Amino acid sequence: MAQHGHSEACCTVPPAQVDYKEKGQYIEVDGTKTYATGPSSATSAILIIYDIFGFAPQTLQGADILAHADDKHHQYQVFVPDFFHGNPADHSWYPPDTKEKGEKLGAFFQGPANPGDTAKKISGLLKGITEKTGGTIQKWGAVGFCWGGKIVSLTSQSGTAFSAVAECHPAMIDPNDAKAITVPICILASSDESAEDVKKFGESLSVKNHIETFSDQIHGWMAARGDLKESKVKSEYERGYKILLDFFHEHL
Repeated sequence: MAQHGHSEACCTVPPAQVDYKEKGQYIEVDGTKTYATGPSSATSAILIIYDIFGFAPQTLQGADILAHADDKHHQYQVFVPDFFHGNPADHSWYPPDTKEKGEKLGAFFQGPANPGDTAKKISGLLKGITEKTGGTIQKWGAVGFCWGGKIVSLTSQSGTAFSAVAECHPAMIDPNDAKAITVPICILASSDESAEDVKKFGESLSVKNHIETFSDQIHGWMAARGDLKESKVKSEYERGYKILLDFFHEHL
């Protein structure tokens, strides 16, 4: 069972769909294809940093949930940049249980998915999106999935442009990152992350935070690896997005 401890979302999240058609559109920002969704009049925005599998339907559906689930009370423009420019990791590399898979995944993390290099791109993307949307955006939040969680940790430190951030089934969890985070953070962990690492990360935070472990879900259930045909995965996917919305309603 997942560990509870967060108030119920004040919004209604629509049922997740297995065969999903996204509601948004694709725009180009700073040379990067970017999925954009949500009302253009919203003054708060959320940047989603996807997992290594790129524009997965589950991730885009999550973006639409954050953008459209509660239009009357809280509105967000939501953006998902294609950091890998159409060349995400191959699903066959995961889990990296052979030497060949491990080498391919390692090369990907050293190359296009290098965390430090990716983190340096965030400021330019936020500036580009803000300009492209006519300057309506006044506050930014961020959600990172798996690999994207590491990018969120690296870009939520002193001088960050984000007002609140979240990480779902985060990869490369490091308590030293937590010590430097300066804005409220929500962590939704799965059964596959080290419980000890998640605990140490939480203990190292000095900001408002909500940390919850979905101990019956696998790494990636809220993004590309979420099998929404399974009723339990589907319900926990929906509940996870309710928690994210409730968190951003409070802090963004």
